[in-house]
This record gives sequence, C-alpha cells and structure tokens, in this order.
Amino acid sequence: MCTPDTELVLLKLLSYCRSQRWEGYDPYDALNSRVFRSLPLLNSRLPRLILTQTLKRSPVNIRPLARVPKTQNPKAIALFLSGLLKLRSDLVADQKSLCEYMIDRLRQLRSPNARYWCWGYSFPWQTRENVVPAHAPNLVCTTFVANALLDAYEAGYGPACLEQAFSAAKYILDELYWHDGGAVAGFSYPARSLRVQVHNANLLGAALLCRVYRQTGERKFLEPALNVARYSAGKQESDGSWYYGEASFQQWIDNFHTGYNLCALQSITKHFGTDEFDSCIRLGLEFYCMHFFRRDGAPRYFHNRTYPLDIHCVAQSIITLHTLHEWRPANAPLADSVLRWAIEQMWDERGFFYYRILRLATIRTSYMRWSQAWMLLALATFLSQSNQLTRLQSVDTVIAS
Repeated sequence: MCTPDTELVLLKLLSYCRSQRWEGYDPYDALNSRVFRSLPLLNSRLPRLILTQTLKRSPVNIRPLARVPKTQNPKAIALFLSGLLKLRSDLVADQKSLCEYMIDRLRQLRSPNARYWCWGYSFPWQTRENVVPAHAPNLVCTTFVANALLDAYEAGYGPACLEQAFSAAKYILDELYWHDGGAVAGFSYPARSLRVQVHNANLLGAALLCRVYRQTGERKFLEPALNVARYSAGKQESDGSWYYGEASFQQWIDNFHTGYNLCALQSITKHFGTDEFDSCIRLGLEFYCMHFFRRDGAPRYFHNRTYPLDIHCVAQSIITLHTLHEWRPANAPLADSVLRWAIEQMWDERGFFYYRILRLATIRTSYMRWSQAWMLLALATFLSQSNQLTRLQSVDTVIAS
C-alpha cells in the first residue's frame, strides 16, 4: 500500500481545488462558449457537436480563447462531498465546514423550476436529437447528488439531507420510470420521452431507490427499482460484460460505466439485502479485471484496446475495486497498482490530474468534474479502505498473539 504518498497527493489536490473555488472546465462544456453563443448561424445540431468534440479532443485547452467560463458543477460538488466524508478528521482540519459548504452549494445548484430536488450539469449538451439546457435535471447527475446527501445524512448532517434525497428518488420514480407491463422496464435518461435503455443509468437509479427505501421504509420505491435492475442485469453478456445501452449506436463496452454497473448492483445487494445479483457481480467483476487493465496497472477505457487512458477510468477503477474488495482478494493490490501508475503518469505537481493519455499525445487540461472531483473521491476511497484493512490486520495480530 502507498498510503503516505496517497495522503500527500490528496492534500495537494484538495488545496488545488480550493484555490479554484471548486470551479473548472469540463470535457463537454463547449456550448457554454460566449463566442459560440454570439454567432447564431452556428447554433444548430451539427456545429454544436463539432465544437464539443473539438474542445474535448484538443491537446491544447482553447476554452479561454472561446470564452468558456469555469463553473461549479453539481455532480463535482457531490463527489467532493462524498470524498470529504470518507476522510479522517485529523487529515483535513476543517472537514466539517467544508462538508457544510458542499451541502449548501448543492441546495443552491438544484435544477430551477423543478417540483422535486433534482440536478443537472452546469452546461448545455447536445444529444443525437436535441440540446439539453444547462441545469436541466437528469438521472445520473441527480443520483450522484442524492447519494452524497445520503452520505451526509448518515454522517450526522441533518434530516434535510435525507428529505432532499427522498425528493430526488421521487423525481426518478415519478418522472423517469417506465415499463411496458411485462419484463421490460427502465429509467429514461435524460427525459421520460427518451425510452432508450442505458444500463448504467438504469442501475444507478435502481440503487438509489433501494438506498432510499432502506432509509425510509417507503416500499413504493422497491418494485420499480427491482424491475429495472432485473432488466439490466438480464442484459449482461455471457462473458460478464454489458454494452453501454441497447440502441444500435450504444454498442460499446467501457471501463467506468461497467464500474458503475457493478457498484450499483453491490449497493442494491446491500440495501435490499438480497443475493439475487451475486452471479452478475461475480461474472462482471471477473470480466472487468481481465479486460480493463494493463500489466502496469494502467486502466483501459475500452475492453478491447488500450487508448485512450482516461483519468475517469483511473478513479472509477479504484472505487470499483475497493467497493467490491470482498469479492476478490486481488482487488486491493490491483487498485494499488492503478493508483501508482496514475501518480507516475497523470499527476501534475501543481496539484491536479491530467485528462487523457493518447497514443501520441497527453491532454493535460484540468477538468474539475471529470478529473479532480473523481480522483479526490477515489483517493479518499483508497485511504478509507486501506485504513480499514490496517485495523483488521491489527485485530488479527492481537487475536493471534
């Protein structure tokens, strides 16, 4: 384990994010460009897609030239909150006030004019059909925020956190849940009118409903959650993988969405108290570990090719391996090798992680949500799990003596 190095990197990263006021750029924030918005002739589907992909793929960050502002993203704030709550209080002296700040920001950043507590990204984004406005609610952003609020509630930050998470679960149930009366059910992403099956969205939504059910006893969340979870679990391939979604244009298998699926199934198992999905988790974890890592610990983005090497995959790999550590003893050393590789190859001593390593270049742009918030949560998860293993080893030593 590399705990001392990890603590130092985490503290530098935390200091960097503070210095930026938790604001930053995002791989998908191109449509926030003030230059682009001043040119109405370009404001249509194809130019939006081209601009987004150009800024995302550019090795040089041209957002300042395009006048893209840095923003606070609700999902990033949620990840920061969940990460801070995992840390020892002696490691971050003002942990409590930082958590209170994050909770307050999440309340202020909720989607406007929505009757439920729900959240969306801090930038507009173009789907295949239409553009989604900034802060329009969506399932994935809302689930991460609601889970962070549940983390805060469980840590003693007050009943309002539970009330807001409960409202977020109602948003998912009332606004996004659909079924055909038979075995097909899902959560639409981002809106009910779009009945495209995206498995990580399905399982993240189901996991949140099960967690809210566990906290509140509200059984109305349970049946829809299990309907959706069973549908997406049933779409697991025989080798343990999942395609991103069921549509013809969603037929790829990637690292972090597979990690979302596995962690969500583990959460459902824990909060519903079932072994129904055990075989899915076991088979999926075997596929995950066999196909998404190089021998040096570098996590692949896709299961069948090496590049790009993406920091979000680093973060989710560490989180997935530690979340499922009881399923596979080799998870801990693999997570350690992933983190060592990331610190050696993607860490900037100025206090942040790079975005991507390509075959011929490295994109060193600092992204607050995609990179820094995810890595802070991953580092906190790593340290928390390492501390637990150390305590267990100490107990075993005492018992053995």
